[in-house]
Amino acid sequence: MTGSVRLPLLFLDVDGPLIPFGAGAEGCPTYAVGRAGDANPLLGRVDPGHGARLAALPCEVVWATTWMDDANECIAPLIGLPRLAVVVWPKPGEADVQDERDGLHWKTRALVEWAAGRSFVWVDDEVTEADRAWVAAHHPGRALLHRVDARRGLTDDDYAEIGWWLRQR
Repeated sequence: MTGSVRLPLLFLDVDGPLIPFGAGAEGCPTYAVGRAGDANPLLGRVDPGHGARLAALPCEVVWATTWMDDANECIAPLIGLPRLAVVVWPKPGEADVQDERDGLHWKTRALVEWAAGRSFVWVDDEVTEADRAWVAAHHPGRALLHRVDARRGLTDDDYAEIGWWLRQR
C-alpha cells in the first residue's frame, strides 16, 4: 500500500472572513449566537452556517488568525467545528521589517513555512499581489491566496471558488 494522500490545508483568518465588518443590515447580518453577555459583541456577526460549509470542503482547516487558540474556544463552537490546528506566529524579526517595506503580509512567510510544501488555500481579507508573487516564488506546492471582502465575509461565491480550486488535483 502506498502512503496516504494528504488533503490540502486551508489557512483561515477570522476577522474579515468569518467576522465581517460591513455596516448596516445589508452588509453585516447579526445572528443569535452564544450566551447572553458574551464578552465579544462581534461574535454575533459569525454566521453559524460557516462550519458545515468549511467541513464539506476537501481540506484540513487550520486557524491562521491573531485569535490564535481563542478561535477554538470562541469561534469553533459557534459554527460547529471541532478544535483545529492553530498557526503559532513567530516573533517579528529583521525580515519582517523588509517584508513590510516590500508590501508582504506579515503572515505570508509563516504560512509557507507551516505548509512545508503542501498545497494550501489562504483565506484572508488582507492578501495582496505581493503575497501571491512571494508564495509563487517560494512555495513548491499549489497555493490559492483567496482575498475575502471584509465588509461581507465569506460568501457563496468565495466558497464556490475555494471548493473548485480544492477539487482540482
